[in-house]
Amino acid sequence: MASTDARPDAGTAPGTDPEPGTDTDEEDTLDLQLPEEFVTLFREQPADPDPDPGLAPDPGGPDAPTGDDLLDRVAHWGPTATPEGLFQLVPVRLDQDAALIGRWMNDPAVAAFWELAGPQSVTEDHLRTQLTGDGRSVPCLGLLEGTPMSYWEVYRADLDPLARHCPVRPHDTGLHLLVGDAADRGRGLGTTLIRAVAGLVLTRRTRCTRVLAEPDLRNTPSVAAFRKAGFELAAEIDLPGKRAALMVRERGARELP
Repeated sequence: MASTDARPDAGTAPGTDPEPGTDTDEEDTLDLQLPEEFVTLFREQPADPDPDPGLAPDPGGPDAPTGDDLLDRVAHWGPTATPEGLFQLVPVRLDQDAALIGRWMNDPAVAAFWELAGPQSVTEDHLRTQLTGDGRSVPCLGLLEGTPMSYWEVYRADLDPLARHCPVRPHDTGLHLLVGDAADRGRGLGTTLIRAVAGLVLTRRTRCTRVLAEPDLRNTPSVAAFRKAGFELAAEIDLPGKRAALMVRERGARELP
């Protein structure tokens, strides 16, 4: 589940702690089990016979997402142009990226909402859960002009516990994000990146008709950032630990495959 930093550019993140004694195991993002016929469907998908040579290569490796086909191969989405320069999502490598992401998570402005402050092992455990899962959530670094400056989680909202709390469509895609350094926040960069990533999702995931986010309702600057990026407030929903603004960007006619 997601909530947002106090600034609009710090993005969305897992929600706040539940009440003591509450069992939240079933709300873990990766607890939902896929039906066997659904898993079989994806196993039987043929490999892409003619990958776009302009897309970035799949990084592979032991820490790469194992079921990336659930999100149409995020590693192959490639860069996109923004007013701030070329931006690209690159799936996280645990051994290479955990220290940087852990430093961002210990920024008080980020920690207040992501709640992953502490030793690097806390961040590693959070990342490893996704990297060793079935690929319904892919953690990524956001590179602007080649420099890592943000952290993203691109996830299948229709396979996420979010689907227990609001209507979702098949292939709805959700976003969690944070902008790493304080100097990059509060100047509209978050809106620029949200718009860019939503565009990538709708371009690369042709079966996806909506991009979703669930910032904490108390974080009005973050809700405003999503609005500026083309999202609309669809509903207010109660999620574990917060009341959220369900922000939705629909696929427009110009984005139809």
